[in-house]
Amino acid sequence: MRTRRGSCYSCHAAAGGDGPEAHRRKRRRTVAEASPDAAGAPAGCAGLGDMFEELPDDLVVSILADVAASAGSPADLAGAMLTCKRFRELGQSKVVLSKASPRCLAVPAKAWSDDAHRFLQRCADAGNLEACYLLGMIRFYCLGSRGSGAALMAAAAVGGHRDALYSLAVIQFNGSGGSKDDRDLRAGAALCARAASLGHVDALRELGHCLQDGYGVRRSVLDGRRLLIQANARELAAAVTASASLLIRAGGKASSATARRRHACLLSDFGCRAAVAAASATGEAATHAANRFLVDWFAARPLGAGAAAGVGAAGATAASEVGEEDGSGGLRLCSQALCGRPETRRHEFRRCSVCGVVNYCSRACQALHWKMAHKAECTPMDRWLDAAAVGGPNAAAVAMDAAPAP
Repeated sequence: MRTRRGSCYSCHAAAGGDGPEAHRRKRRRTVAEASPDAAGAPAGCAGLGDMFEELPDDLVVSILADVAASAGSPADLAGAMLTCKRFRELGQSKVVLSKASPRCLAVPAKAWSDDAHRFLQRCADAGNLEACYLLGMIRFYCLGSRGSGAALMAAAAVGGHRDALYSLAVIQFNGSGGSKDDRDLRAGAALCARAASLGHVDALRELGHCLQDGYGVRRSVLDGRRLLIQANARELAAAVTASASLLIRAGGKASSATARRRHACLLSDFGCRAAVAAASATGEAATHAANRFLVDWFAARPLGAGAAAGVGAAGATAASEVGEEDGSGGLRLCSQALCGRPETRRHEFRRCSVCGVVNYCSRACQALHWKMAHKAECTPMDRWLDAAAVGGPNAAAVAMDAAPAP
């Protein structure tokens, strides 16, 4: 048979369409052509089914890195990785895990598991400073792995993570994980100064109190008060910004009046409760994910058994590293409700010199809690009891009348 151009082909070859030559000439059907809607599609759309496979890996990794950086919860990145096998493989690359946002890493305490532990470990190995700090806090305080937790926080601090610097300063001030002789006040003050230079408000407040008291540094009341004013000014700015965002979301004159009543005062250390207003306006965003994890963890577990309750291999050595408790109360949490740090040994934290009921991991927590709640609750109970034991009920009544009003 002769074609228009005059060339010939064999009729047997045309009839034998199932031969190997015909198979090589056949065009591979795509997913788009196999679908019922592909019949009316243009000819140029025939190969769209294979375009995703032709994308280079670098482009897919860049897209997943942007997803991780803008993720609002761990479920956002997990949902993207579960889309297909290629996303799951490329989503575990170091480029993606190193860009994970703090909200993407904020694993709640009630959802803690071996998988969550491995995810944070992979992010920390990829160089994510937020993952290093969060996993370091969990290991140090919750799982009882003091060495590895401190090493992770130190890695984050070397990278300039201000929360890690402040947490290491608290550990140095208290000698956490060791004995009382392991305290290094000068190192704690230096770490506080570094964190304060990076904009950490609690570190700035802690450094101000250290300068006022001569704790780890040379005493300078004027410089200490200047740092306290700076810390409270920054706190006030954050509270005003939070209330403005709350006004934008809620709208209305009632919300505006409520915000003005919340911020009637100026500075927290000098009589204001701006921290409470900021926390109520922004919700959980006012507290770091590590502190929220500690609060939720020890709210659901006894403090002495919190480390032993670690999941799988992560908590295998926890029980031997936690301080022993006795009948006098054992280990206690920081009384600042948004802190969550526990004692690693008995009598590690500073206690209120008046009532002796509350205790704090740092001077910053003490200053905040005093203005937020403890100022109205602190009463010298020991003095009343001693007076009652010595002079009878009349002496106790006199002591109560002479006690200063809160």
